[in-house]
Amino acid sequence: MGLSWQQGPLSAGAIGHFLTPEPLPERLLFVERLRRRMRVRFHDTWIADSENVLLLHEPGRYPVAYFPRADVDEKALVPNGKVTRHKDLGDTTWYAVTAGGHTTERAAWEPTALPAHAADLQGRIAFAWRAMDAFYEEDERILGHAADPYHRIDIRDTSRTLEVRAADTVVARSEHPVVLYESGFAPRWYVPRADIDEAQLKPVEGQTFCPYKGLCDYYDIGDAHRAAWSYRNAYREVGRIGDLVSFEPDQVEVHLDGKRLGLEPGQKVVPHGVDRGLDADEVKGH
Repeated sequence: MGLSWQQGPLSAGAIGHFLTPEPLPERLLFVERLRRRMRVRFHDTWIADSENVLLLHEPGRYPVAYFPRADVDEKALVPNGKVTRHKDLGDTTWYAVTAGGHTTERAAWEPTALPAHAADLQGRIAFAWRAMDAFYEEDERILGHAADPYHRIDIRDTSRTLEVRAADTVVARSEHPVVLYESGFAPRWYVPRADIDEAQLKPVEGQTFCPYKGLCDYYDIGDAHRAAWSYRNAYREVGRIGDLVSFEPDQVEVHLDGKRLGLEPGQKVVPHGVDRGLDADEVKGH
C-alpha cells in the first residue's frame, strides 16, 4: 500500500512501470520530510518528540520514521554491540531501548556507514514499531505504521449487479454494491447485508486489523474458510463500508454483471501484525 508497499511504484511487485529510456535500479529508496510532529512512547515514557522526522520508503516495507538524535532521549538508547549490514544503506548499529525500569533489546537502530547519496539519514534513529508502546502524531495515536502520505482509499456506489455463489447456492445478489479502491490493492466489492443470505455466513473466531479500516471479522461459507469478511465498525473515514460484506473470488464464485471475477494482482493481502498493547476496544474507538 502506498509508495513502496504491496504494489506501489517502488515495490518489487509494482503493476506499473516508469517510462524511462534506461532500466531503473532494481531497488529504489525514497526519503522525505514527514511534516508532522511525531512522538514515541515506551513504558509510559516519552523517548522521542520531533517535528523534523524523515520518512523512509523502502521496497516491501511500511514507511519507517527516522528521528534526529537531538530529539531522542539519549538515556533511552543503550548500545548493544550489534551491527548488521543493510544492502543499500551500509552498516546499521542497534540499540536496546530502556525506560521506566524496562528494557527491550534491538528496539532501535541507526545507519552508521551511509553512502554519500543517503546522507539525509545521518545521525537519525528509528524505532521498532511493535517494540514501543505507541507512536503519536500530536496527541493522536497512529496505528499499524507511520502514516503513508501515498496511501488512498476511494469508495464508489455502483448500479452493477454482483452475485455470489457457493456451489449451487446464491449467497448474495445485489444491484447496488459498493466498490472500494485502495492504493496497491485490487478493487474490493462490498454488499449490503439486506442482499445476502446470512444463513450461509458462519462467523469464525479471530480478527485482523487494518490501520486504515479497523477490525475485520471473517466468515466461512460452506467448506470455504474465511471466504467473506466485514468491517462491522469501520473507521469513520471509510464508514460507507461499515457492516457490509465482501467475498474472496478464489473461495466462492463472484460474478460482476455476469462475468466471473478471479484473483487479480494485489488481491492477496500480506497480514499486518498488531501493535504492542493494542486491544480491540482501542481500535474500535480510534
